[in-house]
Amino acid sequence: MGLLSNRVDRESLKPGDHIYSWRSAYIYAHHGIYVGNDKVIHFTRRGQEVGTGTVLDILLVSSGPTRTYVPCETCIPPLEGHGVVSSCLNCFLGGGILYRFEYAVSHALFLAKARGGTCTLAVSDEGEAVVHRANYLLNNGFGCYNVFKNNCEDFAIYCKTGQLVLESSMGQSGQAVSIIGGPLAAVLSTPLRLVTTNIYGMAATAVGMYCVSRYAADIGMRKDVVKVSAEDLTRRLAIGALQVIEPSLPALPSSVS
Repeated sequence: MGLLSNRVDRESLKPGDHIYSWRSAYIYAHHGIYVGNDKVIHFTRRGQEVGTGTVLDILLVSSGPTRTYVPCETCIPPLEGHGVVSSCLNCFLGGGILYRFEYAVSHALFLAKARGGTCTLAVSDEGEAVVHRANYLLNNGFGCYNVFKNNCEDFAIYCKTGQLVLESSMGQSGQAVSIIGGPLAAVLSTPLRLVTTNIYGMAATAVGMYCVSRYAADIGMRKDVVKVSAEDLTRRLAIGALQVIEPSLPALPSSVS
């Protein structure tokens, strides 16, 4: 794997691999777990990749071609209200390029990969345990989809590590951190214009603060994660001991829905 790309070929895939493919002009990526036999288990919002329930829909849908989820004959149709689906690899990729998410990367490599949602410092469990979690959640669900707290990348990272962020408004997702971290770093670095008026210095400061925010938010560094079995996770969801609130905003105009 290169420094700038985690692109892989199909022949190198192993059951338990966390894979992803970029969508909408590289604005976001869709993540899933490869379970073997050309099958991928992934988390969606009611069967749809786009449809986050937030204003991000306007950006995601308008920035790329319309994508509709039309499963082929070998794919399992999504159950109503159940966002975990099984697709063949072709349907998962939707014509996109195949990438593999990296685990247990070095601190230097993590910081070098400036785009979030491609790697983590956290260590992955063995493939058999990963596939078990993915299959169990396929049958029992992963709660409500939430673009910042409980998205497709959060699902894949949980399947790989068995770890969850319970007491936070932000999940494990690296790309969600990137969405927030970039603008936040720019805002936080603004007061430093009093220290340096050089535009290059301000840009370097913003980039530095962005990298620090990504590093601190990575699941491999956080202290607010706990190891939870898939069985315990679904039990907590069933009794309301663990809740993820699904965004509820006004419906988007028909032109972008």
